Amino acid sequence: MLKYIGKRMVHLIFIMIAVSFLTFLLMYLSPGDAAAKKLNAQGVAVSEEVLEKTRESMGLNRPFLVQYGDWALHALRGDLGVSYKDGFPVTDKLVRGLRCTAILALTSLALALLTALPLSILSALHPDSLLDNLTRFFSFVGNSMPNFLISVLLMYFLCVRTHLLPLVANESIKGLIMPCLALSIPICGRFIRQFRAEMLEQLGKPYVSGARLRGVRQRYVLQSVLHNASISMLTIIGLSIGTLLGGSVVIETIFRWPGLGKLAMDAISNRDYPVIQGFVLITSTVYVLINLLIDIAYSWIDPRLRETGGGA
Repeated sequence: MLKYIGKRMVHLIFIMIAVSFLTFLLMYLSPGDAAAKKLNAQGVAVSEEVLEKTRESMGLNRPFLVQYGDWALHALRGDLGVSYKDGFPVTDKLVRGLRCTAILALTSLALALLTALPLSILSALHPDSLLDNLTRFFSFVGNSMPNFLISVLLMYFLCVRTHLLPLVANESIKGLIMPCLALSIPICGRFIRQFRAEMLEQLGKPYVSGARLRGVRQRYVLQSVLHNASISMLTIIGLSIGTLLGGSVVIETIFRWPGLGKLAMDAISNRDYPVIQGFVLITSTVYVLINLLIDIAYSWIDPRLRETGGGA
């Protein structure tokens, strides 16, 4: 197991080097002068002399590889520079945003799983029943509706019509409800459709028929089915992490939830390049680490994957 984790960590290091290099390159090639953008964001009068001094203090006069190496060394120490807009450390802003995004994403994922898993099991055990038809209808509607449309509907019914929840989210339980629902409903619809299909496939296999003919209790048969379906389910959950991170950008902007997504949109509007670089780096790191954990879970569920090097 340790050898397997070590190999995956080596892959992780190379992926993060590639991501950080490409991100820095794109910011370097972006149009405009970073020094001028910083001065404009801070409301400083831009003159040629001030501009040249700012470029020199920011290290923009040095070759690209030297700039990247300096930024990467500082990033390894947790220093991602300062924001062009307000001069605050980028790392501090990202840590605050990551905490709020993690709360939103984990709550949405937990809600989707707690809803989708029992509905998928019951639907697969009773195909073509009323419950199955209603579950499939909910899955179709939830999976086909985009996040922003769900957000508008939630705001209309829960805020404008009934005044049950605040229109602008805050860091409270009531403020978390609507962005959590807007993120979890589409993912829940996707989970139900794919979990149900996997459960039906496993229930139709010979080992299930053999167990039932031998008089094995239904709950023990169901445990075996869930164990055999768990790798496919973990794959779906792992792929949904990217949806949560990407979808949170839209949802946090709509509901003004103070997470990484809102921070990134504000940074893009203000062309705050250090914040954008830090956002891409930290989200890609989180995504790759979660997929590493899922790979480790694969090898724990099915030890044969350690021999073949299989995974996500």
